[in-house]
Amino acid sequence: MLRAAFWLTALLFIPVGLFVYFLPPSVATLAGISPLWLARVLGGLLMAWGAFQIAASNKPDGAKVGGLVGGNLLTVAAILPAVIRTGDTMPTGLRTLLLLLSLLLTVLAVAAIWSYPKGKA
Repeated sequence: MLRAAFWLTALLFIPVGLFVYFLPPSVATLAGISPLWLARVLGGLLMAWGAFQIAASNKPDGAKVGGLVGGNLLTVAAILPAVIRTGDTMPTGLRTLLLLLSLLLTVLAVAAIWSYPKGKA
């Protein structure tokens, strides 16, 4: 279950990182991302985080599990308040997608905590 949490997190961040990295200028303008290099940096960071999750799944230890849990919960802490604050003006499909993403990341964080062997703490 612990490795599944790592892999599912990676399978979430890598495609999003690729999409943001190769974001077309027209979509960036529509999304309000003014400097396009900012999208490239964010896409690279998301790709690197996803790749790290795949590498960390081979031999998970306390620090790697802590990184997975912390990264997922910090992402939820960034997404959820923005969705709640701008929920009425946001398109319904996007709002639902972001809420489901927050829920998935929270579930993966809790699954990683619960499946980490207690004797290794």
